[in-house]
Amino acid sequence: MFTIGEFAALGRVSVRMLRHYDGIGLLRPAAVDPHTGYRYYRAEQLGRLHRVIALKDLGLTLDQVGAVLDDRLDAAELRGMLRLRRAQLTDRVAADTARLAGIEARLRMLETEGRMTTRDVVLKQVPPVRIAELTGVARSYESPDIGPVIQPLYPELFRRLDAAGVRPAGPGIAWYEPAGDGDEVVVHAGVTVHVDPADAPDVAVVDLPAVPTAATIVHHGSMDEVEATMQVLARWVEEHGWRADGYAREVYLEYCQGKPEQGVTELQLPVSRR
Repeated sequence: MFTIGEFAALGRVSVRMLRHYDGIGLLRPAAVDPHTGYRYYRAEQLGRLHRVIALKDLGLTLDQVGAVLDDRLDAAELRGMLRLRRAQLTDRVAADTARLAGIEARLRMLETEGRMTTRDVVLKQVPPVRIAELTGVARSYESPDIGPVIQPLYPELFRRLDAAGVRPAGPGIAWYEPAGDGDEVVVHAGVTVHVDPADAPDVAVVDLPAVPTAATIVHHGSMDEVEATMQVLARWVEEHGWRADGYAREVYLEYCQGKPEQGVTELQLPVSRR
């Protein structure tokens, strides 16, 4: 037999963990010296230890691990447990993938800082425009929160317009507004149209008012990297004594489905004098 230290080294776990497994009845030692209290384990117990570790790595709790090893779960219960864990891991992978994309976008933003200057900002009037739109709610105004909300809205918007026989009459236009007192934002995904609301019953047809004065700049590339361009726009507004008077509209001059890096977007920020 092996001492607890030797068995821990063979199983690549800590002595403390083996003591915990003993305490909860998950892996009892083969023998305990009645005088010293020392625990001893047999080689065949490594198989149970390895199964404990494998099931823990799947994300099961120790209670669930014990139920599996002691045959207290039938096959259907085990499948249900593993399917639930698979769904949890899938959600976690998706969340981590989104975080990774956000980090990559931030890195690219830092690498491109300084390439665009405030000389690229143009002050102009924006005429009123009629759009057909669908909306969704994002957790915040940050790109990692906006992207997953707005991206599915446009294909659905175009599908509904096509079903109604309505053709876009100009570029796509996205705009935003607070959803309430918190950080949530209502995302408006629209496209320019020349129709009456009754002609497109499955979408909202709204008239965006004219913007008397807008600070505008053209962003090239994916909207996941728009922060650097918005930073230039904000710096221009600050340096020239203006103040932002609402959220910027995004006018998709060139919308490249499946190739966002080729997109061209004009940011139109309403401004007024301080």
